[in-house]
This record gives sequence, C-alpha cells and structure tokens, in this order.
Amino acid sequence: MEYAVIMAGGRGERFWPLSRRAKPKQLIPIISEKTMLEETIDRIAPLVPAEQIIVVTDRELQQPILDMVDSLSAEQIIAEPHGKNTCLAIGLAAAELLYRDRDAVMIVLSSDHLIKPAEKLHEILREGLLIARAGDHLVTIGINPTRPDIDYGYIEIGSQFAAEAGILSYQVAAFREKPDRVTAQQYYLGRRHLWNSGMFVWSARSILDAIGRCRPRVREALDEYSETMGTPAQTGALEKLYTEAEGVSIDVAVLESAENVVVIRGDVIWDDVGSWLALQRIKKTGVDGNVKIGNVLPVDSFEMTMVNDGDGIVACFGVSDLVVVKTDGIVLVAHKAHVPQIKKLLAEIGKDEKYAEFL
Repeated sequence: MEYAVIMAGGRGERFWPLSRRAKPKQLIPIISEKTMLEETIDRIAPLVPAEQIIVVTDRELQQPILDMVDSLSAEQIIAEPHGKNTCLAIGLAAAELLYRDRDAVMIVLSSDHLIKPAEKLHEILREGLLIARAGDHLVTIGINPTRPDIDYGYIEIGSQFAAEAGILSYQVAAFREKPDRVTAQQYYLGRRHLWNSGMFVWSARSILDAIGRCRPRVREALDEYSETMGTPAQTGALEKLYTEAEGVSIDVAVLESAENVVVIRGDVIWDDVGSWLALQRIKKTGVDGNVKIGNVLPVDSFEMTMVNDGDGIVACFGVSDLVVVKTDGIVLVAHKAHVPQIKKLLAEIGKDEKYAEFL
C-alpha cells in the first residue's frame, strides 16, 4: 500500500518569534487560517487514505500534534527522541512501515511547503508511485525554477526517463548545492536544473537498501533497531539508535551518490516557506510592497513585512526592507538581508537564561 510520510520535526527558527520550541512553524498558521501541518495533511488526503498518513516529528511535539489534528492517532506518529537530520528520520519511517507492510511505498513530504494546485501535485505523485512500484527507483520531485534563487538546492536533469500524460521524468545527472548568484542565473536560464523540493516517492525496501549501499552503518543501526520492534526493548533501542547513528541529510547520505534516482519535473507553484522573506512571495501586497498581517500600519514605508498577532498596533514610519513581528511579549525588528541568519540572534538570546522562555 502507499503511505504519506510527513516530516514535521525542526524548530523553524527563521520564523522566530512566531515559531518557538514548544510551537514551531509547522504547528502555526502562516499561509492560511490552518497550521502548515494541517495544510499538508489536507493536501495529500485525496491521494492517501487518512489512516495511512504518517507524521515524523520530535517527541515533545507528539501530543500537541495529536491534540491539533483529530484525524491522526498515536499509531500514526513516529516520535524521534531528538532531531538527527533526514536520513535517519526517513530510514526510521521506512523501517516502521516495512514492519507493518512488506510492500509499503512512501510519499515523503515536508510539513511546511506551499504547493498549488493540489490536483496537479496528485498527478505528479501518482506518476511517482507508478515508477516506484515498477522497479528499484528512488523518485524525487524537482520544481521548475521561476527565478534564479540562491536559497534552494538544484537537481541537474539527465536523459529522459519517461513521459506519461504530460508528466516528464528524467535520470538525475547530479545534485547541486545552493549556488552563488551567477551560477543560479545560469541554472535558471539553462533550463536543465530544477529546484530540489525535498519531496520523494520510493518503496520502503528500496530506500533502506539504498541507505545500506551508501551508509552501511546507518542501515546496520536501523536493522538492529528493527529487531526490537513490538518488544519491550524497542524504546531503549530507539534511544540507542539516535545516540549512535550518523546525523546526515538524505540528499548527502544517499541521493547524491545513488545510481537509481529519477526526478519528475514538477510544474506546480511551490515554495518551501523557509523564512519571513517567503511571505513577500506568497501574500498579496499593494503598490508599496508591504505584507501586512494583523493590526499593523505602515506609513511612508515600503517593502515591509509586518506581523502583529496580538492586541495593540504595530506602526512603522519612513522605513523600508524590514521584518517587524510582534507576538507574545516579543518584538522582532530585522533587516531583510539578515533574516536568513536569524539563528545568530537566537544563539545570542540563548546565552542568557532569563531569556530562555522566549526561545
């Protein structure tokens, strides 16, 4: 059977102060009145039965997610002891699914993406399922770039793999790290590179085998854990797994070196909603270029992102290119050029215990 595995860990630090440890980005409404996790579940629900949607998240977020999403049961949450990057998270999900269903095929999604229209995404994922079922293929979804973006990784396409009902897929020539501006412009104009969306389709068995070929020690650790499933030793084995196994992304660990990777060209509107800067792309702005959420008032101010999710007013006068956020006793004022480095600010805040409650 097919399953949707939604990656919902992480802290979403670049959306601080709205995104916090106890309630990170994926559990707050950013692009609509629903949380981003709920948006993701609703988006995939027409394609995958509700009981076959799995959420991988941090252990401390398990209960808040269950309280928030009525359609999820405890059996549908895979709770990591702590974050250890995506290779281990995906490997754990694959091992759990293989224990439940020897023929499991996984659609791996992130909980914090904007994707429209959902119907087109379903067509793309159906093609991915066909490819994954037909052979030992690791399928990734690449997005047609709409701009030369330096904040995304890229996938260089090789020879055409298939063309079904207007959905094109290719052998992967290479994965490319986030480029500089000149290289990003070359990628954009050359039309041989797609944004790496972080969406995948593969059988649980195929991805575990690929981890075994590319990261044998991680596979060994996962196999050792799998032997304890359904026994009293499972909890301790999970702790051991997350203490000892390597923390590395699935891209670096497997996809960059695997020879059986196929990319489907995803002709959809997509944004990873990575920071406050994304709102400029996805929210309506007036001629002044301002994003306004809540009770805010920009006067003689331009290209501002202003958010007030509480009482009172946030007013800006004669400024531009700032992100101003007021929430829960915190006010953030940052130049847009510095928003991608907001972790530096949080590191400074974290040095003083009296500010711990604000992280």
